Amino acid sequence: MKNLKQFMLSLLLSFVATSAFSQTKITGTIVDSELKGSLPAANITVKGTGEATSTDMDGKFSLNTSKTQGEVVITFVGYVAKTIPFTAKSQTVDLGTISLESDSSQLDEVVIIGKGIIDLAKDRKTPIAVSTLTSAEIQDKIGSSDITQTMVNTPSVYVAGQSGGYGDSRIAVRGFAQDNTAFLLNGQPINGMEDGLMYWSNWSGMGDIANNIQIQRGLGSSKLAISSVGGTVNFVTKATSKKEGGFISAGVANDDYLKTTVAYNTGMMENNFGVSVMLTHWQGDGYNDGTRGEGQNYFISFGYKPSENHNLNFLITGAPQKHDQNFAKRLSDYQTYGRKYNNNWGLLNGQYQSERTNYYHKPVANLNWDWEIDSKSELSTVLYASWGRGGGTGNYGASAIRTNGLIDFDAIEARNIGVGNGVMGDNKSYLIRSSVNNHNWYGLVSNFKHQLNENLVFNVGADLRTYYGTHYRQVENFLGLNNWTETRTLRDGTNQPVGSPVSNTVTDSQKAEPLGATFNSLGENQRIDYDNSERISYGGLFGQVEYSNDLFSVFFQGAVSNQRHQRFDRYDYLRQYKDSEKVNNTGFNVKGGGSFNINEQNSVYVNAGYYSRQPFHDNIYLNFTNQVNPLTENEKILGLEAGYSFKSTYFSANLNGYRTSWKDRVKTTSRIAAAGETINGNPITVGTELFTTNEGVEQLHTGLELDFVAKPLPNLDLRGFVSAGNWEYKGNVVTTIRDQDRNTLDVTQTDVDGGKVGDAAQFTAGAGFKYTIVERLSVDADYRFYDKIYANVGAVKNNLEIPSYGVVDSGVSYKMLVGKKKSESVNFRLNVDNLLHKIYISELRTNIKITDRVNPNSATDLSTYQSSGKIYNGIANGNQGYFGLGRTWNFTIRYNF
Repeated sequence: MKNLKQFMLSLLLSFVATSAFSQTKITGTIVDSELKGSLPAANITVKGTGEATSTDMDGKFSLNTSKTQGEVVITFVGYVAKTIPFTAKSQTVDLGTISLESDSSQLDEVVIIGKGIIDLAKDRKTPIAVSTLTSAEIQDKIGSSDITQTMVNTPSVYVAGQSGGYGDSRIAVRGFAQDNTAFLLNGQPINGMEDGLMYWSNWSGMGDIANNIQIQRGLGSSKLAISSVGGTVNFVTKATSKKEGGFISAGVANDDYLKTTVAYNTGMMENNFGVSVMLTHWQGDGYNDGTRGEGQNYFISFGYKPSENHNLNFLITGAPQKHDQNFAKRLSDYQTYGRKYNNNWGLLNGQYQSERTNYYHKPVANLNWDWEIDSKSELSTVLYASWGRGGGTGNYGASAIRTNGLIDFDAIEARNIGVGNGVMGDNKSYLIRSSVNNHNWYGLVSNFKHQLNENLVFNVGADLRTYYGTHYRQVENFLGLNNWTETRTLRDGTNQPVGSPVSNTVTDSQKAEPLGATFNSLGENQRIDYDNSERISYGGLFGQVEYSNDLFSVFFQGAVSNQRHQRFDRYDYLRQYKDSEKVNNTGFNVKGGGSFNINEQNSVYVNAGYYSRQPFHDNIYLNFTNQVNPLTENEKILGLEAGYSFKSTYFSANLNGYRTSWKDRVKTTSRIAAAGETINGNPITVGTELFTTNEGVEQLHTGLELDFVAKPLPNLDLRGFVSAGNWEYKGNVVTTIRDQDRNTLDVTQTDVDGGKVGDAAQFTAGAGFKYTIVERLSVDADYRFYDKIYANVGAVKNNLEIPSYGVVDSGVSYKMLVGKKKSESVNFRLNVDNLLHKIYISELRTNIKITDRVNPNSATDLSTYQSSGKIYNGIANGNQGYFGLGRTWNFTIRYNF
């Protein structure tokens, strides 16, 4: 009996011990259903228990539970929650890869378009320096700003130019400006073909249609035949929606900003066809004086899936807009009239009138075809086109009459009426001109991917483009003049003026309206000042090979491209000489690298690349003529990168180091001439736009970047970054100054060795959090600090440093469920940017020191800015620049159905 009691007691203790201490380990990986990218910090909970965890930076999780059967609930902000049942047949249950669908109030895809074309870091297992923004983050952060504002919390990224007006912001990556950062839209290059620049006013609707933004700093993972010096920014738009539904939203912001959007999706119909449509209208007065703007955005997408192996999608999108602009001014002007001062506007007959208006409409269409040839091979192709129409207005002829810092249009009109027939050079006739920039751009990008074996994959493809741009000036407003006449001497094939002068009289004008410019244009005989075009043809081949296993990966990329340029000048040349010499340039790039996984938490990588990049079209032809510039040659870029990553459930961090050498480059900057300014002893008319070109420039950019995310609590997310760079010019530079009419004013050779590169903060740091108060209600805030910012004056030896500053942005989000469907909700979002109303100088366009003389041409006045007290915050107040925006706010309400 005693033995039986001992046996029963042992059996009971064994049962209790087994029940108490045996656990089931559940593992899996959480990814985005569309882009297949990992979702770090997603929440995983065993339903009905307090057992929970979150994913690491690779989207992986591991969770111990006492249950052998039950359900796992997976949630992530901006995605539809998913419940997965499990049954433990052993101590470990692997749920595999789990896809979450986006729950943002945007368009969801039927097909993932351009799978082999869209260059995202997920396509390469070798790590790079990268930051990715989801659609939910974009919608939360953009408010009434340009799409560039969503990238401000990224290491080595600096956004400036917001004070210029809607759409006039600029972005620099690792100290390199927009013409040296590659921007792609669904695999389509969208940098300007002539100068490589980005004009964000042309993409004012990007925040509405963007599904993801990925910023690849440095070499990036692009397979295209492009040479991005600073980095590559990929914009991935939505295509046709998977399901029927849509949304309606309305937003308001400071300075009478209003935006409304409506979208509807038919969903995937029985015939495997679907349509998605979105329309937007916005308008506002602008933060600074005289920066009004308004525009629209449209997005139409047709999706068709003829078979399991083929996906087709056609979309067209555009954002016609116009906005008035604010240019850099002297700090002394801001001291006199206030930091929101803008001297580009005034009153005409009691009504607001701007001298400087940007207006543009650039429809973009692309047809995407994805063909899954077999289980190992796939072909992705995008055929695209864009048609840009519009330009910018400004003064032409005599100088504007000003009263109390503003343009007196009534006085100008009265003077013009007295003149009657306007004549160029009479110092009385004044009109507002439009500088028109039209283009037709067609291209094709195709990529073939083949899986050679389990570890080895290669890609090969082509990038073809043809571009025809036209540039001329025409009258926007005669302001009382009957007509306008100007005289010029035409040039021959040697670029020399020949023959008798010819006159041209124009009588027609066209308003600065984007839709009007799209469908109407004046005749060639109504053009003034200049009228020229260019044809740019581009062909590139690229390839990539990558080997990877669980321990390491290596890759190699190569690309070669050829560009053909020709210029056509109808205004300044005799007819038989209007066509320039054709110029062909060949370039190439090679990239390679590898990574090593030390263990599950630690990995290291190294990348290297060399580019031989052709010069931009605008640098090939000298002084905006048909004369070929003998100084241009291929730019040479050598990039080296290395990095370390640590990844865990609750904390992950990345440390990147880089060194980029850039030789034989050409850089042009612009500014507005101040009152009393002279160049080479010659007086310059106030308000004249001056262009400074530096040729033979060499830059060396080195730096370190650290970014991290942490999740100390289930409802608290932390993030932060630090980037420290040293960006300098090397050697000597040839500097040429030209005016807005392309006249050469000065040429000098200067030692710039060690001079600091301007227009971006060389040191940045930031930290932020997001706290979920209760389900569907959260608050967030970010602090950013900027230091080592230098003036944007091109290559100089001793550049002027701008005072450092820091700003705080904050926001509140709430999602209210309505109706029976999970997709039905009302979302509320409030942003307050620069919460503490920090007043700071965001950029300068001149390099005047406090020890410089106020009147350097005076023989008697020897006073300096310092001695005369002409200083603002330690800066000589003769410098020209912008103040940053003060406190701004925006509020959006959105109904999803």
